[in-house]
Amino acid sequence: MPRKWSLSVILIASFLLANGCLSAAQQNPSIHVVVNMVQLNVAVTDKNGSYVTGLKPQDFAIREDGITEKPATFAEGNQPARRLNDSAQADVGTRASNDVGNPIDDVTEPTLESLANGALVYILFDTSNYMYRGFVFAQDAISDFIRSLERADKIAFYSYSRDLNRASILTPDRSLVLRAVRSTVAGDEAALYNALLLTLKDAAQNKGRKVVVVFSNGPDNSSVVPPEDVAEFAQDAGVSVYMISTQSAKLEPVSTAVFERMTAATGGKAYFAKDWKDEQQAFSSIRDDLDHLYSLSYYPKPNPNAGWRAITVELLGDRYRKCKVRTRKGYRPQPSRFMTDTNATISGLIPQ
Repeated sequence: MPRKWSLSVILIASFLLANGCLSAAQQNPSIHVVVNMVQLNVAVTDKNGSYVTGLKPQDFAIREDGITEKPATFAEGNQPARRLNDSAQADVGTRASNDVGNPIDDVTEPTLESLANGALVYILFDTSNYMYRGFVFAQDAISDFIRSLERADKIAFYSYSRDLNRASILTPDRSLVLRAVRSTVAGDEAALYNALLLTLKDAAQNKGRKVVVVFSNGPDNSSVVPPEDVAEFAQDAGVSVYMISTQSAKLEPVSTAVFERMTAATGGKAYFAKDWKDEQQAFSSIRDDLDHLYSLSYYPKPNPNAGWRAITVELLGDRYRKCKVRTRKGYRPQPSRFMTDTNATISGLIPQ
């Protein structure tokens, strides 16, 4: 048989075989669904700014785009997360089946152990040329903060000027992190938002409670990414951002406004320290915040909105009317991907 005819026969046979397999897969689809929870770090304070403790899951009302959501797990402070009921996963199975229009063979979710971990804390230290004055005092404040994080699961320490330096990757070994702090030196101009985005991307690879604590001594003058994009990514990934800035940044209105908006949007806080004592107090306040955060997770109910989804958390009952609730303001779902072959997988829409 001529060579060109052999090639034609092979191509036709392959086409028919592929069509036959596709038809069989369409008749008997096997869909595996991976559905991730939306996890929230929630701080609750009273009218005097004191933390409100002892709240129960039924005291919280969670809404996504106005849709009331049912909490699936709950924890206070550093307590292990506990599952609230078994109906949450059943709701997810129904949602996935309805969204796709095909039967569900399997549902995979994050393990409860992954949600029960202590906080994963990323510390991002400004070592730009803004830091020449008071550099040693800043190192001392950060070192004291690291020693005080006894209940944190793991800590990472990064530094930045124009580039990001992953001085100590996520580890439970405090001595490694402390050595990394002492090894830093002041350097080039500041690219805060570039470094923060890379840090957030590292944090997003992990499950559980994630926070980034930034020590910045001045405005950003070298980044190529806008702070609004960085704030949105932090919300999508469920990472709370805390920022400690010096008085020099406080005097710069643009940086001040950006820091306050970014931290508020992610459920964190911004602090402006006049001296090294204020820096230590700011780190102490962040540590207290981490110790008092409530952790709530939920499986989102059906929602056709593929864009930005607003999250609100409120307390129920008249006695909590004057309390302030702080958490991230929303997220943007990841694009869904689905196939119809026998090994099809639908990736969850919700980032950790």
